[in-house]
Amino acid sequence: METTEQITRTDEALKAIVRQTYSEIALQDKATNESSCCGSGGCTTEVATIMSDDYSTIEGYAPDADLGLGCGLPTQFAKIKQGDTVIDLGSGAGNDCFVARAETGASGKVIGIDFTPAMLDKARANADRLGFVNVEFRQGDIEHMPVGPSVANVVVSNCVLNLVPNKDAVFSEIFRVLKPGGHFSISDVVLLGELPEALRKDAEMYAGCVSGAIQKEDYLALIAKNGFQNVTIQKEKAIVIPNDILNNYLSPEAAKAFGSRDSGIFSITVYAEKPDAAACACGTDCC
Repeated sequence: METTEQITRTDEALKAIVRQTYSEIALQDKATNESSCCGSGGCTTEVATIMSDDYSTIEGYAPDADLGLGCGLPTQFAKIKQGDTVIDLGSGAGNDCFVARAETGASGKVIGIDFTPAMLDKARANADRLGFVNVEFRQGDIEHMPVGPSVANVVVSNCVLNLVPNKDAVFSEIFRVLKPGGHFSISDVVLLGELPEALRKDAEMYAGCVSGAIQKEDYLALIAKNGFQNVTIQKEKAIVIPNDILNNYLSPEAAKAFGSRDSGIFSITVYAEKPDAAACACGTDCC
């Protein structure tokens, strides 16, 4: 069994891989990122994009902030209202922040959190160019957010929690920063069935959003464990890893078996609410 020190060392090593990878991604164009495994490198020529959804028709979309790294459209489902304060976890170049800003309006506020300096530089430059004074970007680890308690009406995130070793800590932090009655809408990658060992252990596939994913059932259990209610899957889609990626890690027979089985890798968009303190009575589950 691993000691706490060993787990911490492993977690920090994974974070270093992610930080380095996404520092490089920040300097690439969208076309290069989309043709890679979640932006992690030029590992496929079979499809134009593996995970990302099309933002181009959504109000607030800023092409220069779209690096093609997402696995859903969480802001589309996030029920953001005028005047809301929204936090985006792993905000990258700012794409979801700018879409959220279109929903919350000039009377609201959007806070993006990212731990990659190159991404923050790009996001801040985009916000300055767009003239958005109510969108700010903070450097920090989403396991320990640089935000006070009960700040946000809504939390969004797009294909980021799968990159975080301690997902339980992130959900605990989301609960802390949400106002009572607030909610989140998060797009993420989860598993059904076992991921082949070669994929699970590879660092590139971790930074590429795949091997850091956990079982869907475990993911939803973490949400409930941290006190959220009304947990709902708003959207789900299968993620198909092209054969030219799988063949880098698996034998042809194993790649074929992985691609044909019922289980696999999925993108889900999950909604959940922090209980409203005014609606709770002591002695109930939400107190």
